Amino acid sequence: MSTLNALATIGASSKCLLKSSISTKSSAVVLTNFFRNYATSQPEVGGICIANDEVKAFIERSMTAVGTRPAHATALAENLTMADYRGHFSHGLNRLEMYVKDIQSGITVSDKEPVILKESAATAHVDGSNLLGPIVGKFSMEIAIKKAKEAGVGFVSAKGSNHYGIAGFYSLMACEQGLLGMSFTNTSPLVLPTRGRKACLGTNPLSLAAPGKGVDTFVLDMATSSVALGKIELNAVKKIKIPRGWGADGTGHVTEDPDLCIKEGGLLPLGGAEETSGYKGYGLAMLVEIFCGILSGGEFGPRIRKWKETNRVANLGQCYIAINPDNFAPGFTDRMQILMNLCRQSDLAEGEKEILIAGDPERKHINKCDRAGGITYHPNVIALLDVMADKLKIERIVVKK
Repeated sequence: MSTLNALATIGASSKCLLKSSISTKSSAVVLTNFFRNYATSQPEVGGICIANDEVKAFIERSMTAVGTRPAHATALAENLTMADYRGHFSHGLNRLEMYVKDIQSGITVSDKEPVILKESAATAHVDGSNLLGPIVGKFSMEIAIKKAKEAGVGFVSAKGSNHYGIAGFYSLMACEQGLLGMSFTNTSPLVLPTRGRKACLGTNPLSLAAPGKGVDTFVLDMATSSVALGKIELNAVKKIKIPRGWGADGTGHVTEDPDLCIKEGGLLPLGGAEETSGYKGYGLAMLVEIFCGILSGGEFGPRIRKWKETNRVANLGQCYIAINPDNFAPGFTDRMQILMNLCRQSDLAEGEKEILIAGDPERKHINKCDRAGGITYHPNVIALLDVMADKLKIERIVVKK
């Protein structure tokens, strides 16, 4: 059964959308993205609970079925499972099919290992060997952590990588060992530079994780674009305008038309247009690009292949940093905890109930998953996974009773 046929079986509203929207190959792609984004934006509605271990196991058997080394499949599974566990559904099971296809097509390899090209006491230059991004990321951050424990800081720049999942996975690797962790990656060009009309930069996410007292942590994990492309695709299918500041048309001017943004223009940087400080998001995207593509010798900016094109390798650049706070002023975690508490306990704006810091929404989602005994997914996600499992001739994902 094809993916679109599988989608056609999911509810009367889905059937109506299929009949009215699929007229061309491109609209079919957008519709598929709609279902994926609908699934990720409403995971609790009529949700299906899957135990964390089963999510991980399903990813492992999917990847090994297409020839991925078991250790590599496990590294990917840990990353994608954490994404969903933390509530970042756009980067968990939702992305599994992409990784499967990358291995099947041979555009990403599975028979090599990352290589250290050059290193010093505190730095390393890594060639990811065109492996799955999470394999490159885990390898690189482990080096950064080791160097931070020995030299106070570890700074690793990697080239030859691919989509590496959520940036926070790697910063948390360091944070869980009492270190500050940072990770950055460049991505396919989707974002217009301020005053430009052609996408030159990716959404270029960055993450910083810093330990507080006990299990409390500050975990910033953000893109440097104004919004994810998937949200604009969702509005396009729903025929709903996008908020001003999300995207631009083919002339480079702010638009509320999602179709013009997708087909002719691009995303705007964090902050939106120039008059609303979009140039700051543009600058942050450039910062990530310098740390990643330029420093590593990988591809950068508009030289990176377009999103979802697989006619050439991605050769993404990434950066991983670990810092040992013990090499600086004593009492880091105490001061970090005080700062987080001061922000949370600050006076509320009228009508608001709670002030959060980066990482708090994810903690709430983790607690919800723990109470449920697993991660809750929209039925559309499970239906798509069942189709993929049948194609790969593996056991379907097991639903929690």
